Amino acid sequence: MNWKNWACTAFCGAVLLCVGTTRAQQGPPPAPDVMMHAGGPDGPGGPGPFGDRIELMGFEGLHGNKVVKSAPFSATAATETTQTLQDGTSIHRTTTSALYRDSLGRSRSEVTLSGFGPLQASGTPHTMITIADPVAGSHYVLDAQNKVAHQMKMHGTPSPEQEAAFQQKMQARLQKEEASGAVKKESLGTQTINGVSAEGTRVTRTIAAGQIGNDKPLQIVFERWYSPDLQVVVKSTQTDPRFGTTTYTLTNVQRTEPPASLFTVPSDYAVQQGGPRNGVRGAMRGGPADAPSPQ
Repeated sequence: MNWKNWACTAFCGAVLLCVGTTRAQQGPPPAPDVMMHAGGPDGPGGPGPFGDRIELMGFEGLHGNKVVKSAPFSATAATETTQTLQDGTSIHRTTTSALYRDSLGRSRSEVTLSGFGPLQASGTPHTMITIADPVAGSHYVLDAQNKVAHQMKMHGTPSPEQEAAFQQKMQARLQKEEASGAVKKESLGTQTINGVSAEGTRVTRTIAAGQIGNDKPLQIVFERWYSPDLQVVVKSTQTDPRFGTTTYTLTNVQRTEPPASLFTVPSDYAVQQGGPRNGVRGAMRGGPADAPSPQ
């Protein structure tokens, strides 16, 4: 499989995985080592060309295991990845998102891709719209071109005991790697970013010489700024010498109740059970102009 085909397949799989597991809004952030060990073309333990996190494709603001109520907001998110090849060629990919959450914990994301290989063959940015409704227990992917809403059942929220057990397991793993020197975790304190107070963490992962055929140690540095108030990531940056630098930023945060219509399927849409037959490509045929109006 060539890189472009792998890239498209990986993206589609990651987005549909996110769709299948989305609750309504991210709760407390998972242990950083979870994010530092995503699979990729290097196998388990090595990040792929898009970095290690769902947020790199615009989903950081609206994924996780916890439904967050009574904390409505609207915001814009942007992800930028820059990679410089050995011959000096620079590759730049961008993802922009409009994110919404209401007081009931329902959420909506409108993710627009630009400069993403095979998905950009038409030269026109593509937008995918998803709605997570924990009240109805459903998740929807909207096909704006064909006016079809693909409905999927949301999985149950983990119990407090399950969540605590998961966090303990991840912390134990992180402590083990810190003790070995493979991972270093630092607190960056509290900072106001784009009007939102956030707590910062830096995780540095070292890939020892010879671990993946490298003749020298490699360092992957990941910084994350998380808002306990909104329970969202406000900013994150990942620098990987193999794949470049990716920055995710949340801006234009408005803490007012979004229109209720954003969290319902438009009346002129047909509802079909199950995900899009053609995966994310099918769901993303329509560009921004095809998206339903938030009015």
